[in-house]
Amino acid sequence: MRAPLRRCIRFFLIAVLTVSFCAHLVAQTPPPGTQAPSEDKTAAADHAPKDDPEVRHALELLDSGKMVESMTVFESLCNRFPKDGGMWEGWGVGTLAYAQTINDPETRRKARVRARSFLIKARDLGDNSNLLQTILPMIAEDGGDSAYSTKTEVNQIMQKAEANFARGDYEKARQGYLQALLLEPQNYGAALFIGDVYFKQHIDGSAGEWFARAIAIDPDRETAYRYWGDALWDMGKSADAREKYIQAIVADPYSQRSWMGLSQWAQRAKVNLNWVRLQDKSSVSAQDATHINITLDANSLKKDDPSGSAWMMYGMNRALWHNEKFKKEFPNEPAYRHTMREEVDSLHLMADVMREQKNFEKKKKDMDPALVQLVEIDKLGFLEPFALLNRADKEVAQDYAPYRDTHRETIYRYLNEYVVPKAPSQ
Repeated sequence: MRAPLRRCIRFFLIAVLTVSFCAHLVAQTPPPGTQAPSEDKTAAADHAPKDDPEVRHALELLDSGKMVESMTVFESLCNRFPKDGGMWEGWGVGTLAYAQTINDPETRRKARVRARSFLIKARDLGDNSNLLQTILPMIAEDGGDSAYSTKTEVNQIMQKAEANFARGDYEKARQGYLQALLLEPQNYGAALFIGDVYFKQHIDGSAGEWFARAIAIDPDRETAYRYWGDALWDMGKSADAREKYIQAIVADPYSQRSWMGLSQWAQRAKVNLNWVRLQDKSSVSAQDATHINITLDANSLKKDDPSGSAWMMYGMNRALWHNEKFKKEFPNEPAYRHTMREEVDSLHLMADVMREQKNFEKKKKDMDPALVQLVEIDKLGFLEPFALLNRADKEVAQDYAPYRDTHRETIYRYLNEYVVPKAPSQ
């Protein structure tokens, strides 16, 4: 089982599974003293009532870490409520936990394939929880194992420790992770999972120490930051949790998992991320090395609106990069690609066009809000992280790691100062 997958199971079962399928149960259950409309009776029967004793028992098992035991309860619930995606999600997750306890590789593989089929069933029934969206793509179609180490002995110890964790035997699990770490001091997963055991036991201070150790092993993996944020939130340290969730994104912004901690923090803190989305109104395509086409959205050409001019400048500059600038700036690359440097250069010129409009400050309230924010981002010196986080395609994304190596603090500042509001009480 992949390292992030087992944590997704442990952390999200209560936070997401309980909320997600119980939330729709509330919608299906009429308030006290009222009668559900007759046309809803069939729909209500499709979902497990939130006060059903078996549902409560399943959630109690999850709350106590007994994921394997929950599997058979969810199986029963799926037989009773075959159209309830939340029940199938629970069965799939419980089966994944059960698979981790199986010693025989082939039997374990088959159990994972079965778990995957349950999760697909949940998705087909309309379940789109964060948990489902995260773990389903992470399970190989053939249910194969993911290695925790290239060393056979360490991998076997980690597999056994994971089985103990899935059973809820946290002391045995911790001893196994410690043994693996002694044999392989740079094993990120071993340090991470020791922290996770402490987190599960609500010893959050010790959990943070081990998450910090995992970060020291590999600062460019997002998981330990996010786990640490969870521990800090449990300790009531919202501002510190926010910092760790932001650092998780800095480590790896292109993984959906990296954003989960921050998204949940924002929901709990009741704030909205200031995420600027430019709606492209100019595109560039190359017929060949010398013929570049610029296409401009005609709707952007409005009187007294500088948006059209800004997007025209964007397209013209990108065409120039196709023809001349790329070869000069990147002489060692064999063929043209869209780069961070090209995007930043083009965005800066757009900001200049907007800024140079007569009475810009007075008129900006009537202009495209995203372009007005672009001017502000340019002024603050955040165009590079903006291009890499808000505007990246597969080619631009290639520039992220080298930029992060030398400008980690700038990326953090962009998120901290511009994108992520502080909680009202902070």
